[in-house]
Amino acid sequence: MLANIRIYEVGWSQNKQQLVHIRTQVFIEEQKVPIDLEWDGLDETAQHFLAVNDVNEPVACARLLNNGSIGRMAVLKAWRGQGVGSSLLKMAINMHTQQGVQTLMLSAQLHAMAFYEKAGFVVCSAPYLDANILHVDMQLLTAKHKPPV
Repeated sequence: MLANIRIYEVGWSQNKQQLVHIRTQVFIEEQKVPIDLEWDGLDETAQHFLAVNDVNEPVACARLLNNGSIGRMAVLKAWRGQGVGSSLLKMAINMHTQQGVQTLMLSAQLHAMAFYEKAGFVVCSAPYLDANILHVDMQLLTAKHKPPV
């Protein structure tokens, strides 16, 4: 993990302001995702991770759903390319693995496909539009449940 970044598992009700700030910046303002698609009603029951810098400012977040889905991964522009997203993804994978989830799923924007492939995810769908952005579904079998080679 990065020396100047800490990642915490947080609750939606306690950290809603920070999570909303990051996702608004990345998805709604940068990527022009419609507000009603971003706020889908699943946040209250999801697990959330929040990455903060050395002065405790929020810089990235991710959401885990009970069905083994990782989503809403967002890193503020100034913090991209510094390993924050990788650390966040690793923590999300570890959390699901500890909970016994055998197959992790995510919907990746096409430009982020290689990022997720580096973590072991494989494409399992044709490209499709979601919020006017091309995506593919990807999955990862947890190490505990990978078939023998």
